[in-house]
Amino acid sequence: MNAIHRVGFIGLGAMGVPMAGHLQAKGLLAAVGNRTPAKAETLAAQLGVTAAMAPSDFAGCDAVVLCVSKDADVLQCCRDLAGILAAGALVIDHSTVARETALAAAALLAESGIAFLDAPVSGGVEGARNGKLSVMVGGEADVLARAQELLSAYALRVTRMGPTGAGQATKAVNQVLVAGIAQAVCEGLAFGEALGLDPESLVPTLAAGAAGNWFLDKRGATMMAGTYTPGFKSALLLKDLHIVQAMAEALGRRYSVVEQSLVDYGKLVDAGFGEEDTSALIRLKRGG
Repeated sequence: MNAIHRVGFIGLGAMGVPMAGHLQAKGLLAAVGNRTPAKAETLAAQLGVTAAMAPSDFAGCDAVVLCVSKDADVLQCCRDLAGILAAGALVIDHSTVARETALAAAALLAESGIAFLDAPVSGGVEGARNGKLSVMVGGEADVLARAQELLSAYALRVTRMGPTGAGQATKAVNQVLVAGIAQAVCEGLAFGEALGLDPESLVPTLAAGAAGNWFLDKRGATMMAGTYTPGFKSALLLKDLHIVQAMAEALGRRYSVVEQSLVDYGKLVDAGFGEEDTSALIRLKRGG
């Protein structure tokens, strides 16, 4: 079983930057890459690693971690890496994509003897910064065992959910809950405002009781103050919910939380608020 000593990281967004930093702190990070090369160069200089300007810059890595936005980007990265990494290397994908994309990526890499884990994460930017993400993994148990030290650099919990694709299936369930909680919290707090309740008292009071949850705790005060700094972008949740909807339709099912959230976050994106945190949903709830 090949040990992992040199790790590459592709995708330096709000989640990827702190995750790469945790790998560097463990002495594992060798190279970073990003669609915008300047971002990779800046972070590489800060962390003392290689800025990958081409796929060949990941040659010699035992593992490469992906944290990108689109299904097409995941597949392109895997095509590029399949011709670069040695047999026995590993690709770990933390992106949120369709289950079919994970299966296609695994098959593509397997042709070159490269292992694959679909391993989407939850916990938001705070979880990435604090090294306390929850990782839901699809893939072989022995491959995950190889990756355990790597993942522990930024994860509080790592769970194998089943074979390849099971990680993305679990993330789809996660996003249904995320959307539903956002709907409830934003609607409830907008209702509280309409009733004239003091937000500085309302949010901590609700958070201390049965209505308490991560979203209320982390986003309640900021959304009441009209601040919507990501966090998790509304446009990305909308993208994820389209994946969820397609999976549900394949089962012959429709879910009201998903359908309503697609409408609402579609409105936010169309209005130019897609780069704001998902708590920007309260904009619509305030409008009645």
